[in-house]
Amino acid sequence: HFGDTIVIDDALTATSSAASAGVGRAQGRYVWASKGNPELLVTMEVLLTSGPYAGSSVTVVGRDDIGAAVRELSVVGGTGQFRMATGYVLWKTVRLDHPNAVLELDVFVNP
Repeated sequence: HFGDTIVIDDALTATSSAASAGVGRAQGRYVWASKGNPELLVTMEVLLTSGPYAGSSVTVVGRDDIGAAVRELSVVGGTGQFRMATGYVLWKTVRLDHPNAVLELDVFVNP
């Protein structure tokens, strides 16, 4: 897997339910970055399309050790209401149906 790149344009929903309302898109890429453990380098734009933050985005970058229960990635910027944002994302796998997964993202942005 080392070096493989996966480009994403995934739905973001309010909850992990398939029936949940859409709130945006996760657009970016995963790169298999480790020759040993299953670890990805994530670069992703969290684009919000509904609600009070519609039209704004948060830029997320970091290492995803997919074997860990909870992973922490960095918020390194954004657009609209999140321009120049910093913070972090707590990221966990809710459901895995290879090659697809449902992830829960808790995003914390500094004011």
